Amino acid sequence: MPETDTLLTIEEVAVRTRLSKPTIYKLIRQGDFPRQLRLCANKVAWLEREVSDWVVARAEARTTG
Repeated sequence: MPETDTLLTIEEVAVRTRLSKPTIYKLIRQGDFPRQLRLCANKVAWLEREVSDWVVARAEARTTG
């Protein structure tokens, strides 16, 4: 993991993507969103880079699709 890659909470992911928490988890189950990292038994996080890449890919898909 690059030193500059920040870990995001589900709340931060929801704010950045404008998606609800249930929608994020639904997209993960469908394989359409980056999977979370399990940090310990009760804590998960997402790599900021992967979430940002996902948003960019959605923007590129609308211009090419």
